[in-house]
Amino acid sequence: MNEELPLRLDKWLWAARFFKTRKLATDAISGGKVHLNGHRIKPSRTIKIGDRLEIRRGETFFEVFVEGINKQRRPASEAQQLYRESEKSLKDRQAISEQKRLEVHAYNQRDRRPDKRQRRKILEVKNRI
Repeated sequence: MNEELPLRLDKWLWAARFFKTRKLATDAISGGKVHLNGHRIKPSRTIKIGDRLEIRRGETFFEVFVEGINKQRRPASEAQQLYRESEKSLKDRQAISEQKRLEVHAYNQRDRRPDKRQRRKILEVKNRI
């Protein structure tokens, strides 16, 4: 991690693995999904250590502080050292993740299709009417 080099924001987001490609990072910044220190910015804006980023990716919201600058995309374990996520942001993401997990679990527990005996009973009731 070289802390002295200025680096474009879109390249930093790509290197920190918030977005899979620089194009996606550029589109997110241009679309207003990324704010630097509370302000909407352009993809070419340089980033420095100590900056606060607010990143919205779909339903997920990150509030991170820049801890390091690396112009190359490195493994995820090294990329996580480039930033520090705020406690509130981390708790909110975990709560949303837990809620989604419970919703999927409840959805998978629905009733099965009627078996042969149940279908016959349904037909009996329909034919009586």
